Amino acid sequence: MKFERMDCGSVHNGPLAEGCKHCVEGGKMVLFVTGRCDTGCYYCPVGLSKKGKDVIYANELCTRNKSEIIEEAESMDATGTGITGGDPLINVERTVNAIRMLKDHFGKDHHIHLYTSTMDMEKISAVVEAGLDEIRFHPPMRLWGHMEDTSLAEIVGNLSIDVGIEVPALPDHKDELDALITFAESIGVDFVNLNELEFSESNWDMMEKYDYDLVDELSSAVKGSEDVAHYIMNKHPDLAIHYCSSTFKDGVQLRNRLLRKANHSAKEYEVITEEGTVIKGVLYGDLETAKKLLSEDYDVPDELMFIDTERNRLDVAPWVLEEIAEELPYKCYEVEEYPTADRLEVERAPLN
Repeated sequence: MKFERMDCGSVHNGPLAEGCKHCVEGGKMVLFVTGRCDTGCYYCPVGLSKKGKDVIYANELCTRNKSEIIEEAESMDATGTGITGGDPLINVERTVNAIRMLKDHFGKDHHIHLYTSTMDMEKISAVVEAGLDEIRFHPPMRLWGHMEDTSLAEIVGNLSIDVGIEVPALPDHKDELDALITFAESIGVDFVNLNELEFSESNWDMMEKYDYDLVDELSSAVKGSEDVAHYIMNKHPDLAIHYCSSTFKDGVQLRNRLLRKANHSAKEYEVITEEGTVIKGVLYGDLETAKKLLSEDYDVPDELMFIDTERNRLDVAPWVLEEIAEELPYKCYEVEEYPTADRLEVERAPLN
């Protein structure tokens, strides 16, 4: 069959899930409601700072403050939220409260989807009643070959919202994955997402244990995962399946989210790049004195400068600092960083 190709190697053979459409456009805030999970998947890529820990992140912002979650969504003009973990249904009360909070603030059109391994109809009903629009089940690999022994068919049959399966395409479990997708199709799931298997700091031990190789030296993707996904898609042409590559997550979804955030919340002294990062000049030293010097001797307006007390530096419009850095008695740099709460630095270059 013919796949519909997207950027960065992703393909699909049917309509994308509604949640995926928002992700592709960069419109989904990622709400990590807890790192706790009882499933224990060996391939879980959740980072060590979150894995197993009862923490909450709105995108890159670690928080337990409801207003900060709303502010983070507003800062990127979010059209929806993807609730993830861990397993969000481990703490169903927190997840229900988050869904209600988001729907109350942004309205019913704010699309919310959720990932879970939990097959508990009472918990699932609670999040649906709270306003959940779409649910994605992640059955543990040990169950893929005998899903008829689970309650998933009954659960799917009783849900009125969009229901999908989302799992990694494991190179050494093609038959089990095929059995899972066959079962999913038979019970009427709306879509399947197959993610390219990736290594991370928290699952690196799987590489040697399962004799996995990387696609190449620059990639975090595991060799053979894409081939398995294409095999499944060819075998199930009538089911809406989306293969999401590792590079698609970074090169499209993340990039578009960064662009959305930068375009919505960048400061006057920041320059937005095509990749969604921001460039600014930074100066280190006596910040109040430096700001006064730039204002009085170089006529730099206040809106093109900002004292960053957290990082102990003066942010300055890069086009301004480039012109005057050689004349200043301070160390000056041009910095490229993410427009996110953690402000991950990509690159820095000295200006003097």
